[in-house]
Amino acid sequence: MSLLLVLHILVVGMFTTRILLRDDLSPPARLAWFIVLLGLPIFGSVVYFLFGEVDLRGKARRTRAAIFDTIKYDAAADMGEAEKLTALIERPYQAAFKYAASVNGFHPMAGNTAELMADSARTHARMIADIDAATDHVHVLYYIWLGDRTGTALAEALIRAVRRGVTCRAMADGLGSRVLIRSALWRRMRDAGVQMAVALPLNRPIRTLLNSRIDLRNHRKITVIDGQITYCGSRNSADPEFKIKANYAPWIDIMLRFRGPVVAQNQLLFATDWMDATGERLARCAVSSKPAKDGFPAQALGFGPTERKGATPHLFSTAIGCARATVTLSTPYFVPDATVLESLRAAAFRGVVVTLIFPKLNDNWIVAAASRSYYRALLEAGCIIHEFTGGLLHAKTLTIDDKISLIGSSNLDLRSFDLNYENNILLQDTEITSQIQGRQAEYIADSELVSLDTVINWPYRKRIWHNVIATIGPIL
Repeated sequence: MSLLLVLHILVVGMFTTRILLRDDLSPPARLAWFIVLLGLPIFGSVVYFLFGEVDLRGKARRTRAAIFDTIKYDAAADMGEAEKLTALIERPYQAAFKYAASVNGFHPMAGNTAELMADSARTHARMIADIDAATDHVHVLYYIWLGDRTGTALAEALIRAVRRGVTCRAMADGLGSRVLIRSALWRRMRDAGVQMAVALPLNRPIRTLLNSRIDLRNHRKITVIDGQITYCGSRNSADPEFKIKANYAPWIDIMLRFRGPVVAQNQLLFATDWMDATGERLARCAVSSKPAKDGFPAQALGFGPTERKGATPHLFSTAIGCARATVTLSTPYFVPDATVLESLRAAAFRGVVVTLIFPKLNDNWIVAAASRSYYRALLEAGCIIHEFTGGLLHAKTLTIDDKISLIGSSNLDLRSFDLNYENNILLQDTEITSQIQGRQAEYIADSELVSLDTVINWPYRKRIWHNVIATIGPIL
């Protein structure tokens, strides 16, 4: 037996043993890794070494936990009170808010208001105007921040604010915003006095590989102004033409502008990331805007690889399980685990009208194929599927029973479930939910209905391709 063959057997055997010893892997994920290792042993071994484990070691988790404990101590009043949940949230939906509170400790707080932005241009103009009116501080964090019109205008607004004496802190993800981080615009912000930080930087790849995974990303989109205003939704700091992937443009996003106690909760999520990246302790930057008399209850949510495993799919499945009449969901990336898939099917089986909106043309061909492998099971359960044709539908929305909305950065795929830091806001309000449903209706009007007959009659090669990709979906 040659030395190369012996090494080959040892390497594959080592990774196979490691997979069998892991209690955190689901059986489908374990099987998917076995298929990759047996089918492409060398490639599979390398991929498993680079991307196979999400464990951030104890130090990273302890660091995040210590940061959050500090933040909760500094701003305990902004966390909300568990005892008030039953008075704020209607009984059928309390389970969703209770589960959300169990993730970070944020509880629903009354007195919030929100404004649904009309489109990307309106969002951009309103955000710049808010920054130009800032008097104390501006905090921004984006997964993708480009040096295009939108990204440059944001940078210029921060520079203007700093010159007025406003404290500005800006963060960008080390991978998603890598071009900007190396650009003259980034240096100009820093030289002007904007405090800059990189979330999950790529400057020490070997250390990153040894301690975690190089593809762990901060996918959040947070803007907080004077502790009075926050924006939450799917929009990055980039033009809808999205030049780095122009073939899929325009990118269709959704953003809400919030005032009220939930602003402070979003502020605390920013603070955890800032403290983790810089080590600087952020005391309470400003008191959140006073609760509006007729405002609605809402709570912020922060997910990430240092949080409890499975928190995102558990929240979605719990929320879907609360539905009595309707569930409408839009997401660009749909690779659900069994928890979410079966919650959607179960809702449809019990008579809930479940409507799903996905992009017809997806910038990620692997996700597109895996998504369509679930169509038949969903349609047979009675779910309604629309494929958006007006660009890349990037909006992540969930509305339930004309009353509950979830909006933010989380997709329904395994990256958002396990690998990305995400931020969302869960709220109960008839008016805002109605407005989001109106936007969802606009998406549907610009979509093609997918029928069960169409899916059944897909060519064999297409169905095989979708199912092959879905088979390794648990490790994508």
